[in-house]
Amino acid sequence: MSTKTVNIVGYAKESNQFVVKAQNFDVRISKNEQFPELEGPSPLEYVLAGYAGCINAVGKLVAKEQGIVLKSLQVEISGTLSLDKYQGKISDERAGFKTIEVTVRPTSDATLEQLKDWLIEVENRCPIQDNLLRPTPVSVVLFKEFLTTEAA
Repeated sequence: MSTKTVNIVGYAKESNQFVVKAQNFDVRISKNEQFPELEGPSPLEYVLAGYAGCINAVGKLVAKEQGIVLKSLQVEISGTLSLDKYQGKISDERAGFKTIEVTVRPTSDATLEQLKDWLIEVENRCPIQDNLLRPTPVSVVLFKEFLTTEAA
């Protein structure tokens, strides 16, 4: 069994723009109700974007394995959630998406049956879909950073 560990580091300073270092890239996560002037996708949009990107990557891999030529692939994803839990207004509701709807539009000469089989395999092999559908153990560790002040 082969495994891969994916690591990222995120940080925010006084600007309140959260920056994630992923490989050699800075990913900016900015939308925040308290600071609407900051531009960039919200964390929720990044989750859906990651899901769409995963469907694209796995879709191309599976198509190649199955001998399907994809001329193009469009993935539309919509997620619905209640903001009440996030805003602290209620406690007995999920904080995450209540529903996620995915529409996959491949352009290909493959038959509808071939594309149905292709999509089933894509769904079975997409790691992001797996994480959205099944519980994954998560461990959160807190480290307190102390402010230092210089004596005058």
